[in-house]
This record gives sequence, structure tokens and C-alpha cells, in this order.
Amino acid sequence: MDILLNPIVVSVIVMSIVCLLKMNVLLAVIIAALVAGTIGGMSVGDTVSSLINGMGGNSETALSYILLGALAVAIGRSGLASVVSRKITQVVGSKKLAFTFLIAFVACFSQNLIPVHIAFIPILIPPLLALMNHMNLDRRAVACALTFGLKAPYVSLPVGFGLLFMTIIKDQMVANGVDVTIGDISAVMWIGGLSMLVGLILAVFFYAKDRHYEDLPVIGSDDNPGDVTMTKDCWLALLGAAVAFVAQLYFKSLPIGALCGLAVMILTGGIKWKDMDLTMDGGVRMMGFIAFVMLVAAGYANVLRETQSVQSLVEATTSIIDTKFAGALLMLLVGLLITMGIGTSFGTIPVIASIYIPMGMQLGFGVPAIILLIGIAAALGDAGSPASDSTLGPTSGLNADGQHNHIWDTCVPTFIFYDITLIIGGLIGALMLG
Repeated sequence: MDILLNPIVVSVIVMSIVCLLKMNVLLAVIIAALVAGTIGGMSVGDTVSSLINGMGGNSETALSYILLGALAVAIGRSGLASVVSRKITQVVGSKKLAFTFLIAFVACFSQNLIPVHIAFIPILIPPLLALMNHMNLDRRAVACALTFGLKAPYVSLPVGFGLLFMTIIKDQMVANGVDVTIGDISAVMWIGGLSMLVGLILAVFFYAKDRHYEDLPVIGSDDNPGDVTMTKDCWLALLGAAVAFVAQLYFKSLPIGALCGLAVMILTGGIKWKDMDLTMDGGVRMMGFIAFVMLVAAGYANVLRETQSVQSLVEATTSIIDTKFAGALLMLLVGLLITMGIGTSFGTIPVIASIYIPMGMQLGFGVPAIILLIGIAAALGDAGSPASDSTLGPTSGLNADGQHNHIWDTCVPTFIFYDITLIIGGLIGALMLG
């Protein structure tokens, strides 16, 4: 009963149910926070205060979304995105499978080779919606492809965000008395990447049937693309995008990168002075709602921390574990709930590592199996969570014309094809590694 009545368990279930009933995601996260705080012994007033105080935890991410949305609108209006769309059309034609796997391949670069995370989505995807409509491509397949690219590389490869993810695992294991290297971690975490690859293939073929969409206006698109050739405005937009990328890497800050890109486009005339308000308004329209969801998600995570529900949930599971299979399954499921609650795989690792390491050793798991369980337990929930940037990012691009539902077209498909395959892969891998 301690597990079933834990604030995380109850609030995540409530959030999932109201989201599936098509309640607004922002309201659903607020309700989940109120439920968690109330069950955790906080008053409604204290819960709301904790929610508001914690919203600053994602303030940089929220600002990044708004500024990147404005940059995406400016690039879209320049016609550059239409040129890119035409080039992709020439490469894949009307082949839906080739297009979807190409999107997944390109998305993978956002985590390692060019670590911009979701920044590319509002720039690349909206101009491609017309092509997807022409192919009658089910956007749920593209949502799965984008989430794969946002998540699989950091789960399995020690470069870019993956190096950060694995470094956190290493540091937490060393802090808890287990000396490991990045090589030890990458030697087993490929199982997580392989599990997600299986999920991607299953998703693409499952959604291979035609799905029809209307050709509706897309936020930030060029209404008169003309001959779709590289014009002066296209080159200025490309310069702005390049500056944004370089500045983001140099300053290690997405907001600074986006600001630099916008500044270059304004100074060079890529964004006309009279169109500045229009550009910023478009950025807010495209990404503003998602930015607020991320702010409230950080507040929800703060409520969970103040109720100490994460620690109590992890500890409650230890009392009912008696076999390796049960231990591995419960570790993965608890990780799923925690990550769906606090909204970050990277932040889940320090929470679970101090408990999972002694628990794994007590059950007889070796170090490779413990590494895999911690890594996959943390990664679970990033896909499928209504408040995760791995789902909000794809929705921001695919819903630019208002025809893609965040819950049913992004969260549900990614949960089914990635969280389930990760649990199965994690179980099999942990038991085989011993």
C-alpha cells in the first residue's frame, strides 16, 4: 500500500488519466502537482507556493523555446526552410519509410555531432508538413522518429549529451563505492539503444498506413515560396542559424545562441525592423505553450522533492523484492514513474543510484547489470511523458498547423514503442549480464 499511495504513483496516474481524456496538458500537470502535494501532507497553499517556487528550474529551457521559436519563424519566412524541404523531397520522393528513417537519422545528430537537442525541430519540421500531407504519412511515425533521435543517442553513445548522461552515471556509482569508467557504461548501454531501435522499426511499420491531413497554414512558413531557390534572405537566414549554432556551443547556452542568431539576422536585414514584432509573436505562438508546460513541470518536480516522495517510493520497493527478476522489474518501473514525474532522465540518476546500487548487489547483480538497470531506469519515462522535451519537442513541429495531438499522437505512441521495449530490453539484459 505504501507504493500504491505514494504521491508520485498517484499523481502520475492522475496526470496520465486526465491527459488521455484530452485535458489540457498544462492543467493536467498542475492538477498532478496539487494531488502530489495533498497526498504528501502539504496544504493546498503550500503546494501552490512550492509549485511556483520550483518553476524557475526550467526557466532557461522555457526562454530557449521562445527564442528558438522566433528564430524558426524568421528562417521559415526567409524561404530557407522551403529550400531544405525541396531538397529532402528530391532525396526521398514519396517514400514514407525512407522519409521517416531519414528524419530519425538527422535527429540523432542533435544529441552528439551537433548537440542542439530540440532546437532543430521547429526549424526543420513545419516546412515538411506539406510533403508529409502529400505522402499521407501518419505523423505518429514521425513523432516516434524524432523522439528516437532525441533519446537513443544519449542512452547508448558516449558523445555529446550521451557523454553527459554516462558521466552522471559514472560519478554517482563512484560516489556509492563502485569504480567504473565511461567505457564500462557504454559497453552495456548499447542494449538500451538497440531496444529503442527495435521500437522505432515497429512504430514505423505499425503506422505505415495512409493517414489524411488537410493542407492548412503553418506558423512561420513562407506563404509565397516562389521558385524555392536560395535568395539573399535564405543566405542571411543560413548565416543566422550558423551563428546560433556556434554561439550555443561556445557559450554552452541555448538562449545565448538563439539571441546571437536573431541579432545577426536583424543586423544584416534577414529580419526586417518592421517585422520584428511579427517574428517574436510567431515564436511565442509556436513555442510559448510548450515553454509554460516546462515551467510548470519544474514546479511539479519541486513539489515531489519537498514531499520526499521519491525517496519513500524507492525505499518502499526494497521490502517486497526477493528475486532478480522482481528486483529488475521494480527498479525499471520505479524509474519510469520518477522520470515521468520529475521530467528529466539526467535528474533521475542521482535520485535512484544511491538505492539501486546496494539493492542490486544484495540481489546478486554484477556491476554491468547494475549499470544497465540504472541507465535504463533513468531513461524510462522521458519518452511518453506529457511534460518531457522528448515529446514536447516533436509536437512543437508536427502541430504547427494544429493537426497533431500531443497526447494521442506523440506521448501514447512513444510510450508504447519505447518505454515498453526499454523495459523488456532492460530486463533481458540485466538477467543475462547477471
